[in-house]
Amino acid sequence: MTRADEKVRYLPESKGTTYTATSAASDVESVIRMLDGRWKLAILFHLFGDKHLRFSDLERAIPTISQKMLVQQLRGLEADGLVTRLVHHQVPPKVEYSLTDWGQSLCPVLDALLRWAAARDTV
Repeated sequence: MTRADEKVRYLPESKGTTYTATSAASDVESVIRMLDGRWKLAILFHLFGDKHLRFSDLERAIPTISQKMLVQQLRGLEADGLVTRLVHHQVPPKVEYSLTDWGQSLCPVLDALLRWAAARDTV
């Protein structure tokens, strides 16, 4: 009889996805489309750092955005899995928005883009 630890085989860790030039371009384009929108990046930057902001807090933080546009942009971010919407059932209703773990992981990527853009100014 063999021991259980000899029977169990663990899968090797993934080596990552191998991209071709076409597949890489396509995947990057889909990410850019996900972040496309005049206000999406502003909303994300306000939510970075595990912040939980109410709708009215976001309205005050971005004073030039209309309510309709804020709702649309938040719904898009939520549909893409970057933002979560938490409804507190109380009177008056309270809704808080925060980043998902995946949305929060976008912070270093955007920081790298900022550093890359700043390097252009020094060239």
